[in-house]
Order: sequence, then C-alpha cells, then structure tokens
Amino acid sequence: MSESLSASQSASQSVSQSIPQQALILFAHGARDPAWAAPFESLQQLIQRQRPQLLVRLAFLELMQPDLPQLLQQLVAAGVSEASVVPVFLGQGGHVRRDLPALIAQARQQHPQLTITVAQAAGEQPDVQNAIAQYCISTLPQR
Repeated sequence: MSESLSASQSASQSVSQSIPQQALILFAHGARDPAWAAPFESLQQLIQRQRPQLLVRLAFLELMQPDLPQLLQQLVAAGVSEASVVPVFLGQGGHVRRDLPALIAQARQQHPQLTITVAQAAGEQPDVQNAIAQYCISTLPQR
C-alpha cells in the first residue's frame, strides 16, 4: 500500500512540476536601472498568484533580459505550445507598431510549432485607462 501511495505521490508531483502548455508574456521596454522592472515584476507575481496554472513571464525589448526572442526560445524548449504576448505599454507607439510585429514575425518563422497571439498595448484598454484615471483623481487633495 505504501508503495502505491509513493508511486501516486511521485506521479502527481511530476504533473504539478510540468511546464504548462500556455504562457502569458508581459512585454515591456526595459531600462538600464534594474529598479525600473519592479512594477512589472509585481504585475507578473500578481497574475501568477491569480492564475497559478499559467506560466507568466516578463520579456523586454531592450536593455534588460530576457528579450522576447530569448524567452520564446526558452518556452519552446520547455514544451510550451501557446504564448500570448501583452505589451505593457501605455500606447501603440513605434515599439508596439513596428518593433514587436517584426519580433513576432521572426519568432513565428523560427518556431512554427508555437502559436503566438499579441494583444493591444495594455494602456489602450478602457479598464486600464479607468484604473489610471481613478488613481490620478485619488492624488488630488481632499476638499
């Protein structure tokens, strides 16, 4: 009996330690100052707590690691088959309109087995804008 329990525990541990098939990638610009990444790391942890079965990772356009191609390579090597990229930018500037699509096109050529979806810039979503507006209003002195 203890052998079957032990085998059952081992099997469940290996399943719980396996890499999920789906990943959520928070894509940010990057900066020279490592402290700049703190809010993005907090966001990553918040999402990971809310969706523990999901693989949530950060990738950067420049100045920080991993960059998006590096991270996608790691995910494919780990067996991930779907990646959803969310640009954590306030708007659809040049990085989101030009640089990101070029990186995604290159990744799709290099990793045809990986399904990649790309969301709009986070800051263009009404819920995000409303949250930022509420924060801005909350900074006003009380009268």
